[in-house]
Amino acid sequence: MVAIDDAVDNAREAASEFLNAEGRHPAHVLLGAALTIGFAFAATTLARRAIRPQPLHLAEGGKPVTERPRGPLSLILPAVFSATTLSALRVWNAPPARERSRAIGLWTAAQTLNAVWIALRPASRGLQIAAAMSTAGMAAAFAHEARKVDTMAGKWAAPLGGGVRIANTVQEKVDDGPTLH
Repeated sequence: MVAIDDAVDNAREAASEFLNAEGRHPAHVLLGAALTIGFAFAATTLARRAIRPQPLHLAEGGKPVTERPRGPLSLILPAVFSATTLSALRVWNAPPARERSRAIGLWTAAQTLNAVWIALRPASRGLQIAAAMSTAGMAAAFAHEARKVDTMAGKWAAPLGGGVRIANTVQEKVDDGPTLH
């Protein structure tokens, strides 16, 4: 029974470190999770509702060529596990400061901009370049500000390799922890 208690304590410590939540009240952490995940989910949902498959993108039988994942979590999982959403949650849990507010504002603006570009579905080369450049620019601006608040959050939010960094961090925690049999 002691091994299970130790494993639970280790999991709590790892989660607290992962979310940058040490010393934060659980209600603050939950509010941050609800706000970041909720905003990312809302932006994703609004953008997806604005997109309707064009006849050219339909397979025989009138169904889209590609399918979205099925199940109740299929709509929220991409938004929840995006590197910038996890990074924004770490920034949210950082001590209050002007830099923290600026980083959260940039994250909100980046999510909104992404949803707008997805909804607009730019067809011309110029608009596609504008969408890519503005999206990358907002991600870089957020990463820059997030790094001022929390170094790990800034690394996760970097436009290239954020997912790899998160996976590596999780793997390090798994490798360091005890195994239960």
